[in-house]
Amino acid sequence: MQKKSRTIMKEVYDYAKNITPGDYGGISETKFCRDYGENPAPWRVGPFQILPDMTFAKERPFEDPTGIGWESHFIFNPSLIVKDDQLYLFYRAAPQKESLSSRIGLAVYQEGKGWEDLSGPPILYPTEDGETHGVEDPKVYFWNGRYYMFYQSVWQPEGEERQRILGDTPENWEVSCVTRLAVSNDLLHWEKKGLVLPYEISRGWCKGAVIPRDGNGCPVKIHGKFLMFVSEGCAGRQQVGYSEDMEHWEFREQNYLSLPQEMGEICEVACCITEQDSPDMVLDFFYRDNDGVFHAGQAHYQKDAPFQQLELGQGGCLAWGGLTRWKGKYLVAQGWDAPKGEQRIYFYQEEK
Repeated sequence: MQKKSRTIMKEVYDYAKNITPGDYGGISETKFCRDYGENPAPWRVGPFQILPDMTFAKERPFEDPTGIGWESHFIFNPSLIVKDDQLYLFYRAAPQKESLSSRIGLAVYQEGKGWEDLSGPPILYPTEDGETHGVEDPKVYFWNGRYYMFYQSVWQPEGEERQRILGDTPENWEVSCVTRLAVSNDLLHWEKKGLVLPYEISRGWCKGAVIPRDGNGCPVKIHGKFLMFVSEGCAGRQQVGYSEDMEHWEFREQNYLSLPQEMGEICEVACCITEQDSPDMVLDFFYRDNDGVFHAGQAHYQKDAPFQQLELGQGGCLAWGGLTRWKGKYLVAQGWDAPKGEQRIYFYQEEK
């Protein structure tokens, strides 16, 4: 990382820790995961109920390998995966709710022992020039003996570099937020592999990296390839990625999710829920209604036709890192409802 990038990283942190966060439209996991209406269709995943005894409370500070005095005051948007009967929790840690200058932390849960916070330094933190404004929102998958973490990196390209990234699109983002990949053999040590979507496709803004995943955290191939749904950015075009090895991806513009005008507009797809032997596939997504209020929703597909939505329903899990099976039921984790000044991740389990 260049010296200039370190200076920028410190400036971004100083700004982030002093902002006054808003309520973000009343975002609440407790509301979303129960707001399914009456008699939800049998394909729906959820509703969910809170498990108070599983709450993770971060009580010790991170070490800061960047040397800028960085501290965490809010944790959220986690990804869960099970290894050796232990639950690994990768979470976004930020100076404030939804602020820039995020890092990725790790805690491990073992039945009968509770939580162990493994984050001395963050498990992933900015080391590249394209990460000066933070790394965030991990999505972890396990395939062929290896773990794959897709995460968002944030930075602010300027001048000719910004124009090169934007190309001829009318986008006018303030900071660039793009998907990157890191890989690991043990969930503890991660090697960064770089951009997943080239700038020619993302145009400097993309979110998603939603891969159909079973309850064990394993990606599920469809028609012989892994698929990746990219829902936000890419100059307003929905994209689908195709891969045979989870590392090298080819993207094509493909519409796969739409809402009727009366529902509002899609914000982001959170996760894709399926099982290896199931014909069904469910996309869980985040949307804003015509009054500006955020909601969760789910869309039903047959796996053989993964771009043809069959039915929509309100209410969902918004499990940004994917749903994980724990004790035979799907499990969601989120920190949005933590009281101000407390770093908490709450857990919600499927009722049925």
